Amino acid sequence: MKKLIICLSIIFSGLAFSQEAEQPVQNNSRWTFGGGIGLGFGSNSYFNLSAAPRVGYMLTNNLEGGVLGSVSWQKSNAYSSTMFGVGPFMNYYIARTFFISANYQHYFINYKDKIYNVEANTNEDALYLGGGYMQRIGNNSFLQLGLMYNVLWKENSSIFSSGLVPSIGFVIGL
Repeated sequence: MKKLIICLSIIFSGLAFSQEAEQPVQNNSRWTFGGGIGLGFGSNSYFNLSAAPRVGYMLTNNLEGGVLGSVSWQKSNAYSSTMFGVGPFMNYYIARTFFISANYQHYFINYKDKIYNVEANTNEDALYLGGGYMQRIGNNSFLQLGLMYNVLWKENSSIFSSGLVPSIGFVIGL
């Protein structure tokens, strides 16, 4: 038993001292690029494909502003829709680990109900407020995990099923 404890202590102490120190990133550009993609499947032949590219500019060391776009295609046995969105965003970074975010989106929606043979073109605004966690995954690349809430969402009149939206994205160049 004593030999096992000594061996485990040596292994764990060796692992603890072999960790690499994280070097600060030197990035001369203030521009950031990134976004997210999505793919979904469900019942009744439901299929969803979406993309949300973004371009930002670091106004200060912790404040970023930019433009975010989104496109989404949905199709099922009952309906099909295409949705485009565009708008500004602001992110405030706290110690390069957490962020607070505000994002306004104006959506253009084309919807077709296959059961009732109804087509509609509509618009909707969304103001997402929230924040999240940021993890470095390379020299100048980060994974952002967050939770946003659309403060303009109305239960009975919105095309969205909920005001709460999880967000997963990648950013290069912070």
